[in-house]
Amino acid sequence: MRILIDADGCPVVKESVRIAKEHSLECVIVADTAHRFESDYASVICVDKGADSADMKIVEMCRAGDVVITQDHGLAAMCLGKKAFVLDQNGMEINSFNIDSLLMSRYEAKKLRNAGVRLKGPAKRTPRQTKDFIEALKQLISRNEV
Repeated sequence: MRILIDADGCPVVKESVRIAKEHSLECVIVADTAHRFESDYASVICVDKGADSADMKIVEMCRAGDVVITQDHGLAAMCLGKKAFVLDQNGMEINSFNIDSLLMSRYEAKKLRNAGVRLKGPAKRTPRQTKDFIEALKQLISRNEV
């Protein structure tokens, strides 16, 4: 089990790395050149800036049993296809039971935006969301450690 972080816009990179270190798990931060990350524990992979370049690198690296941290439902779907576990930045586990509805919501929102409808962005992040993420990641690791 490794932890792969889609770090472009991810608010829980430090927490993910800390938990990986606590559990002695390999951890990889993947981001494009628009973002800069350093870690004394995790490997950092910098990919060319461009639509989905970090996502494609994560899919390429992903193996069954890895944990992928991402808020991108398209990336989540591809990683689920490779039998990885997926968590979003708020601690919601994305799985075969909810991925279809998440992808449909994404599709519907894109249709509205393309039609000129202005949608609200996400609410300001709360400390509770980070706490929920940490708890969910620890539970996921505990459930699946060999």
